[in-house]
Amino acid sequence: MNTLRHFASRLPLTALLLPLMLLATSCSRYNDNGSLSIAGVIYLILAIAAVISLLKQDWSLGKKLIWGVVIWFFPIGGSIIYFLFSGRK
Repeated sequence: MNTLRHFASRLPLTALLLPLMLLATSCSRYNDNGSLSIAGVIYLILAIAAVISLLKQDWSLGKKLIWGVVIWFFPIGGSIIYFLFSGRK
């Protein structure tokens, strides 16, 4: 029951971030000249911070791999989901 309350307490923040995630993922990460756009820079910063945080955790290899896959395959949303719901220390 505590886990359900824990996730429910974070739900309003997730609901506020949903429009931001939709806007950021609908934008291209690259400009016409091949340089990173603002959304690309935000994604890069979030992904690097999430991976560094993931590597510092004292979890099993399986749990780290699962979170790594979430971060990798869901570009901006995966990093945000990791920071909200991973239960990291």
